[in-house]
Amino acid sequence: MVQDLFSLNGEIAVVTGGAGVIPKAMAETLLKAGASVALWGRGTSHPVQDAVDDLIARTGVDASQILGVTVDTGDAEAVTSALQTTADRLGEPTILVNGVGGNRGKSPFVEIDTETFADVVNMNLIAGLVIPLKACAARWIEKEIPGSVINLGSMTSFVPLSGVWAYNAAKSAVKNLTEGAAREFAPYGIRVNAIAPGFFVGHQNRSLLIKDDATGELTDRGQAIIDRTPFARFGEAADMTGATVFLSSRKAAGFITGVTLPVDGGYLVNSI
Repeated sequence: MVQDLFSLNGEIAVVTGGAGVIPKAMAETLLKAGASVALWGRGTSHPVQDAVDDLIARTGVDASQILGVTVDTGDAEAVTSALQTTADRLGEPTILVNGVGGNRGKSPFVEIDTETFADVVNMNLIAGLVIPLKACAARWIEKEIPGSVINLGSMTSFVPLSGVWAYNAAKSAVKNLTEGAAREFAPYGIRVNAIAPGFFVGHQNRSLLIKDDATGELTDRGQAIIDRTPFARFGEAADMTGATVFLSSRKAAGFITGVTLPVDGGYLVNSI
């Protein structure tokens, strides 16, 4: 029963931002559950093919089950082309994981750099959700495919964090658009949900959270997060496994849409 409920055999997933720590972990989960996966990424600081090769080595899947596509998800034409390439090589995608995102800098509100603010919103919301979802949903509606979407939210989808104003704005909008898109696409059998990871150490936030990798000494911000997290640790890649498979599976979560599921070690329910 469990195998039948959570198997993703025959599913084809697109994972954007696929070379990032969390999206890559989600891609690994999808592969192990039986899906074929297209990793999409810009390939600037972290080449997509390197991530593909690493996932093949880690999972032992056949190379025909995974594809790397270098694409800027902020470019609508490029996304349409990447979607066609994915369909030609793996088959029609049935799952979209919107993993593009990140933050740049931290400041008081009165010192916001508006150009950086716009770049961060564009990265997390336009490239990180709107353009890929628009392209996939249009294709699914045309081809009558009951797709599933997992957007990446954040703790800031629920409560703002100090100093990261653009990231706060974008990730709260991710939750809002997840709910709105879930309502709009439900008549077509398309589910739209989100996962809101707690604090995971990734490429972009490592220096913000960890002062010394060798000793594990945390920055003041990193320690403050741990102090507020009931499980008293940062998230690990394996913590994303269950939520990813659950929301991807039509049999397990086929009547669930519009949900943003925290995977946060209790951060949001910390109280005194």
